[in-house]
Amino acid sequence: MKKIGVLTSGGDAPGMNAAIRAVVRKAIYHEIEVYGIKNGFQGLMEGDIEKMEIGSVGDIIHRGGTVLYSARSEEFKTDAGQQKGIEQLKKHGIEGLIVIGGDGSFRGAQKLTEKGYPCIGVPGTIDNDITGTDFTIGFDTALNTIIEAVDKIRDTATSHGRAYIIEVMGRDAGDLALWAGLADGAESILIPEQQTDFNDVVDRLNRGHERGKKHSIIVVAEGVGSGFDIGDRIKEATDLETRVTVLGYIQRGGSPTASDRVLASRLAAEAVDILLAGKAGRMVGIQNNQLVDHSILEILSQKHVINEKMYKLSQELSI
Repeated sequence: MKKIGVLTSGGDAPGMNAAIRAVVRKAIYHEIEVYGIKNGFQGLMEGDIEKMEIGSVGDIIHRGGTVLYSARSEEFKTDAGQQKGIEQLKKHGIEGLIVIGGDGSFRGAQKLTEKGYPCIGVPGTIDNDITGTDFTIGFDTALNTIIEAVDKIRDTATSHGRAYIIEVMGRDAGDLALWAGLADGAESILIPEQQTDFNDVVDRLNRGHERGKKHSIIVVAEGVGSGFDIGDRIKEATDLETRVTVLGYIQRGGSPTASDRVLASRLAAEAVDILLAGKAGRMVGIQNNQLVDHSILEILSQKHVINEKMYKLSQELSI
C-alpha cells in the first residue's frame, strides 16, 4: 500500500485534529503518501482531496474541530453515491482509507470495505456512544466543558437559592450527563438508558429543601426531553424557582484535553498500522488502557449500554 486517505465525518469532536496529525505523520514515517479528504464522504464524492505533508498538520494538535472539515451526506448512503466516492479514490490512487467519526461514519466505511476499498474506523464523538472502546475522542473534553459550566452555574444557584436544570448533549446515550452529574454532585441525573420516576426527582428536591439545602442541580440528557419542559414540571410540583440552561454546541468546541490528544494520537496511529498490515473493516478502540480493534459490523450490531454501577452510585451519593 503506497497511498492512503483520511477523512472526518459526522459531528466534530475535540481531538479530531490530533487524530489527523497522527495519521499523516505515522503514514509518512512508513513512507506512505497521505491524502486529506475534506468535508467527509460528501467531499470524497466531489473529489475535494489534496496530498498532505508533515507541515500540513503542524500546529493543529491543540485545536478543536477538524481542519479537514466535516459533513453529513445522504447521497453517500446510496450505491450511486458510494460509486462516486470509489471513482475518486481510483482517480487519486488511494488504496485504503481511515475514517474518523461515529457510527454513521462507520457505516460508510463498511460499505466501501465491502466494495473493495479497505477502511479502518477511528471513534470520534463527544457522546461516547460507540461500543468496543472505553472512550471515544472528544468525550473527555466535552465532559470537562460541561463540568466547568455547571461549576459556574452552581455559584449563581447558591447565591439565589434556585433549582437549576442543565440540558446536555446525548440523544441516545447518557454518558455525558451521567459523568458530569456525578462529578458535579447533581441531585438527579436523567438519561435515555434509565426510566426515571419523576416523583423520585421531586422527592429528592423536597428532602434537600427540608434539610435546609438552598439550591439544586439536575442534569438532563437531551434524549430524555426538553430541559425547559422538565423545569416547568418541577416548578409546578415543588413551587421551587427554577432556571434552565441548555449548553448546546458549546460542548463540541474548545481545545482538546491532554487525555483526548493522547487518545486520538494512539488510536489514529494504530489505525494506520493495522491498515498497512492488511486489515479492513475494523475499528480501533481502547479497553483497559490497551489498544484493540473490532469488526465494524460487530460494533454496529451492538447497542451502547450505560455503566449501571456508576448510575447507582450517583443515586446513592445524592440522597
